[in-house]
Amino acid sequence: MTSAPLSDRDILLALFDAGLAAALPEGKFKDRLPAPPKGRTIVIGAGKASARMARAFEAEWGRPCEGLIVTRYGHGCDTRHIEIVEASHPVPDQAGLDAARRIMELAKGAGPDDLVVCLMSGGASSLLTMPADGLTLADKQALNTALLKSGAPIGVMNQVRKSLSGIKGGRLAAAIAPARAVTYLISDVPGDDPAAIGSGPTIPEASDPEQVLGLMRKWGIEVTDKLERVIRSNIVPGDAIPGQEVHMIATPLMALKAAEAKARELGITPLILGDAIEGEAREAAIVFAGIATCAASHGLPAAAPCVLLSGGETTVTVRGKGRGGRSVEFLLALAIALKGRPGISAVSCDTDGVDGSEDNAGAWFDSRILEEAATRGLKPADFLANNDGYSFFSALDRLVVTGPTLTNVNDFRAILVR
Repeated sequence: MTSAPLSDRDILLALFDAGLAAALPEGKFKDRLPAPPKGRTIVIGAGKASARMARAFEAEWGRPCEGLIVTRYGHGCDTRHIEIVEASHPVPDQAGLDAARRIMELAKGAGPDDLVVCLMSGGASSLLTMPADGLTLADKQALNTALLKSGAPIGVMNQVRKSLSGIKGGRLAAAIAPARAVTYLISDVPGDDPAAIGSGPTIPEASDPEQVLGLMRKWGIEVTDKLERVIRSNIVPGDAIPGQEVHMIATPLMALKAAEAKARELGITPLILGDAIEGEAREAAIVFAGIATCAASHGLPAAAPCVLLSGGETTVTVRGKGRGGRSVEFLLALAIALKGRPGISAVSCDTDGVDGSEDNAGAWFDSRILEEAATRGLKPADFLANNDGYSFFSALDRLVVTGPTLTNVNDFRAILVR
């Protein structure tokens, strides 16, 4: 008796599940643990994956430890020794500010015989908020909101955030010294630059005020006299911290490689197009539609059945008032560009389980999507113009809902060509 062939949806979600499993922190600390200290082991950190990282670290460490982790609301988990607090993301709140101050105090209180373990992942930029001298929490909230609406890439956002922070850009590492510091990272940034993950609280990086001010003006972020004054005075020298270790335990490419292996297991040729795709989500979708069409028509860059895999972090310049994140924005634009071409389906999800600020990780579609939309009187172009991909895919029962995954290696996209 033979089993029924898998549907497009089954295949796409199996690939996403495989990628997600590879991005979890469990087992990633093995053979990467530092020597036990003479003094205390203090664990601090922030990010959407940081609570699960703390639990995985405790399981591998097997010794007493203490500390504090701040993660997004709803992204906490049970730990034995390390305190977990939750705060707002992507716009910071008072809970995040209070946690950042406590974490800085723990860092400053570490002595030369102590070990400070830092667990950082995407989202730490908002969660670990400590305005530089001269700024208030309200100033940081307004800035974050403006950055999120600007369409600026994550690298630009992080540079601006660092320049206005009292804890990012290596300032936390400076507070830890002379204690020994070990940083573990889950990457959510194109290129896996340690200094960019969570705006690099433990990774010193020299700041350039003129460059930051130029980027703000380029992306339409208002440069008030107060912001300019703080940016020019809040300089980071970028000097390395002696004895610090940095380990990358999960990356976007690891997730794509796991999906690649799963595709081969299913008898589908995989092709990884890149783990660092950036730019406007709707514009990237047009490019990917062209590649998928070429694969379907000419067998290039891979012959069907194949799957085109990619990761990275696209952006959305918000013009409308709809419900949507970058994953559903990409997917809706892709469906429109493909024009219902038979044999092509796709999934796009954020690996943290939250696309933008909604309750879905992303969505999926098959070649019938435009036909089904038409029968229900839905006009895809109108939804795209209003940045309302969530409502479009929700109406057609195509959302992917995982709940918080407690990891974060950014976007996962798979385009299946039958």
